[in-house]
Amino acid sequence: MTTTEKSMIAQASGLKTKEYTAYALGDAGGCLAFSLVTSILQTYYTDVLILSPMFIMVMLVVARVWDAINDPIMGRICDTVKVSRFGRYRVWMLYVALPLAISAILLFVKFPGFGADPGHNTPAYVYAAVTYILFGMIYTMHQIPYGSLASVITMDVKERSKLSVFRAAGATIGSMPVMVLSMMCFVTDKATGESIVKYDVLMTGVVIMSVLSMICLILAFSGTRERVKTQPAPRTKGDTARALKIVFRNKPMLSLACVAMLLLAGQMFTQSYYIYLIRYYFGKGGIFVSLPTILTYLPMAILMGFTPALVHRFGKKEITQWGMAVAAVANLLMFFLKFIPAGQALWPFMILCLISGFGLNLFVLQLWAMAGDAIDDIEVSTGSRDNGTAYSFLNFFRKLGQVISAIAVNGALLAMGYYTTVSSGTFTFAQSQLETMYVMATIIPAIMFGLMALMLFVWYPLSREKVEALQTRKEEFLRRESSGK
Repeated sequence: MTTTEKSMIAQASGLKTKEYTAYALGDAGGCLAFSLVTSILQTYYTDVLILSPMFIMVMLVVARVWDAINDPIMGRICDTVKVSRFGRYRVWMLYVALPLAISAILLFVKFPGFGADPGHNTPAYVYAAVTYILFGMIYTMHQIPYGSLASVITMDVKERSKLSVFRAAGATIGSMPVMVLSMMCFVTDKATGESIVKYDVLMTGVVIMSVLSMICLILAFSGTRERVKTQPAPRTKGDTARALKIVFRNKPMLSLACVAMLLLAGQMFTQSYYIYLIRYYFGKGGIFVSLPTILTYLPMAILMGFTPALVHRFGKKEITQWGMAVAAVANLLMFFLKFIPAGQALWPFMILCLISGFGLNLFVLQLWAMAGDAIDDIEVSTGSRDNGTAYSFLNFFRKLGQVISAIAVNGALLAMGYYTTVSSGTFTFAQSQLETMYVMATIIPAIMFGLMALMLFVWYPLSREKVEALQTRKEEFLRRESSGK
């Protein structure tokens, strides 16, 4: 290669700021809808529809069993269908924009009689199950193509790292409105001092967020393009099983999928369960309901400016493993606050949420860049270019994280007798119930984040040096492919 000749990777790179921004809007649009599920839906089910935590837990497990079939199918559709004039992956943002918005609104529609009599609430149970599974299927139609899009926007490892930062920032921006909505709909009644849910405020907010989600996805579709041109993978008998087998045997992708699974489990657990914790253990409403989540993600605004430099200096694996160790220790320290009165523990708890956020967001900002590295490793090692299948694999593990979260949240509620108390018509809990709530709220995420740190330290193999070597192997692979050798 001469000094004036561009490398194969350089030919498929060169992102501008507007394209980074457009790509970020893709996750902002998805998270505007998905954050309603991660933050509010659990409390809506238990406190408005008065659904049993046991039912919610079983429903989410069944939904994920269906995803075991649904996700690979979507991945294979992305990899094998004829490429449209709009590209292979980005076009799906246009396809799902309206259906995703409608399905998110349907999740929170409360028909007359829902939750009025917990003993005769069958229609609410059926409606919740149908609308939840529908939303999950449509969200899959967005997430798998959107995740795969990163691999065909650019091949440059530095641009992918920056793209991952923008995606994480987009996800955070998309999740912010739900924090405001939580403050407005989960409040304390000034007359009685009890925690209440303002359904009219909740529903208005859901509609607004769903419409914004649709707009973001349309803008993301308009502002991105696929630089890496791909051809449909040939359809042969057993090709889905073959592609999944290749991905499952890839150590970088398998280890990263397990870490991503625990990440989503920890995020969903804290976002859902902290609403209960703040309202009942700390006895606060309004802004306090969303403050732990705000403090957890506030460090992203600080970290995103110099995370690419940290990655360049130390490596993705290196900074994320230590970040998760910090998050685990911070959550473990929260547990020991149980030995002081709740009123005195509130602000130390919030400070530890902030510290945990610094560690957590180092991984959040680099997750998708690490996924791109893992896909490169699969391609160079095996010649497989089934990006959609690889992302369906990663996405399925993330959905397993939702199962872990559902079991953890609803198991904790069952352990403290939450449904028994609420279904009796009261939201007043015994001190022993509140103490159980606090222990669960701190120990469970500490364990999840600790396991993530351990996996990154000892299992995930792509260190800084190995990623640099992978880029060289990728360039050689592309040149051989281009020359037909």
